[in-house]
Parts: sequence; C-alpha cells; structure tokens
Amino acid sequence: MIPPEPRANPELRGHDHAAAALAEAAGAGRLHHAWLLAGPRGVGKATLAYRFARWLLAERPAGVAEEAPLYLPPAHPVFRRIAAGGHADLRALAPNAGERGVKLMIRVDEVRQVPRFLGLTAAEGGWRIVIVEQVEAMNAEAQNALLKTLEEPPARALLLLTTAAPDRLLPTIRSRCRRVDLFPLPAPEMEALLAGWLPDLAPEQRAVLARIAGGAPGRALQLAEGDGLLLHKSVENFLATLPHPDPRALHALADTLAAKRDGSAYVTFMELLRASLGEAIRAAGRGQPAPAWIATRPLAQWATLWDTLGRLADETETLNLDRKQAVLSGLSQLASR
Repeated sequence: MIPPEPRANPELRGHDHAAAALAEAAGAGRLHHAWLLAGPRGVGKATLAYRFARWLLAERPAGVAEEAPLYLPPAHPVFRRIAAGGHADLRALAPNAGERGVKLMIRVDEVRQVPRFLGLTAAEGGWRIVIVEQVEAMNAEAQNALLKTLEEPPARALLLLTTAAPDRLLPTIRSRCRRVDLFPLPAPEMEALLAGWLPDLAPEQRAVLARIAGGAPGRALQLAEGDGLLLHKSVENFLATLPHPDPRALHALADTLAAKRDGSAYVTFMELLRASLGEAIRAAGRGQPAPAWIATRPLAQWATLWDTLGRLADETETLNLDRKQAVLSGLSQLASR
C-alpha cells in the first residue's frame, strides 16, 4: 500500500532519533522558534515536520509509546484536520511549478504572508506553525523575506523548514535555525518498505530502486512512478559504451529524453547519470571494485565532469535551454578525451 502524503502519513520510518530530539526540546521548555530539517530528497523530512506540528497542536499528548516519538493517532481530531488541510493554526508552503515545466519555486508573495500569519493569536490558544517544504526553492528575494521572520519571531510561533540542499540557503537563515539531520535508510529497511508498497515489482527491481534512490523512500516511489528503472538502465547502457558510444544511439537517447515536454525524463536521467558517476568515482577512490569505464580517464577529470553535468542540468531548466542539445552536450563531454 502506497503511503499517504506527508500531512496525512501517521508513520515515520527510520528517523526516531530526529523525532526524539524535537520531542526532547519541546519537553524541556526550550523549543527554538525555527528548525531546519535537512536530508536527501524523499527521505521523510516533510513527514517529520507534519508529525511534529500535529503533536504540538494536539498539546503534546501523553501516553505515547517510547518507540514512536511524536506519534498522534490518525483518529485524533487534530490529525484529521491537518490531513484535510483545515487546521487554522497551521500553514504550509511548498514549491509551485514554474512557467518552464518542472522548475519549481516558492514565490516571494507567499513568503511575505508568513509574518502576518504567525503574528495572529492562535485560534486554539496554542502554537502558530508554518511548514516550508523545500525551502531551497526560494530565490534570494524570498529568502530575505523569510529572514525577517527569523530575526523577529512572534511568541508561540514555530517555523519548520525542510531542505535537501542547505548550502543553497543564505548563511543568515542557517544560523538562525536549529538543524536536525535525517539520514538515508539502510538497504534492508528500504527493501522491506518497497516490498509492502510495490509488491508487483520483482525483488531485483525493488533492490535497484532502493539503491538508486539513495535510501530515500519517497524518492524511490517517485522513481517507480516516473520510469526511473528504465532511465537508470539507459544510464547504465550509455556508461558501458564509454569511451566510444555510438553517435546514433546518443541522438536516439536525446530524442527520447526531450520528448517528454514537462522535462521530467531529462531531469531524472541527469540526476541518475550524476549519481552513477559519483558512485563509481567514490568506489575507485577507495580502491573498491568499480566499472571498467572509470579507468578511461583520471578520477580528477571525472569529478570535474560530475560538477559540469550538474551545472548543465541546472542551467538547462533555469534558462529554458534545448534539452536535446543539453543531453548531447553532456554525454559528448563524458565520451570525449
């Protein structure tokens, strides 16, 4: 059974340490006004944020088992209202699709509404909470608008920010937040989760999903729904042909990736390509078994190309460049010597 969206998900797998840290801070009466929940995409940051918000807005109910910190039963009225998006003391911001397909952003006008919301008296006499998912999707103007709230927080107001890229945030934002890190789930736990969520997939496919998702359950589901396994196979097939790929095959691959107008196939392929490249670089650098193609050039060159691919992918989406040409450019750089 596929898990519900974070606001309606009663389970938090593999992050009891993070939930316990938040519960301890609240219980000790030293709850900071802003928390930065950092970790890989799809690892469970938003699920933890909503879990903490529910628990606080329900006035920290006692009697919860120690092995499930911050747990609130789905039948609880606060849980039901938050799941339905109807709690007056909770507001959530998340990236919206931009004008160029998959490019996502949090608009500055939404951020400017946060101080007013947090400054209002709580409708139920407790906390006012704002959850901002993927806070790195803010541009500099939006981050500066958020910074004003962090600098002068109202009483009984809480900001919960999630990010997979804390280095993209202004240093002043990071310095004003308490940080809690969420880590990838180990392979056995990932495979057990995927066996329950995707029982129709072969065990070998679930194992591949767990690996390419980097221990992030949500990311694994996104890949499963978005042809992630097929795109990963395309990455492997291309890398196996280095340093002399067939030009006709490269053009066919570029056509396939560019055919999806929303850009999702291109973005996922580039992410998986960089992930495979990074994995091979690390293995070779540690003297571990690595694919044969990694020996075709020095590791330092591969590291530079890994960085180049990242910049190319970002610029293609930000500047609305031609995705087919971007694929050909990136793959040609990996092939040339």
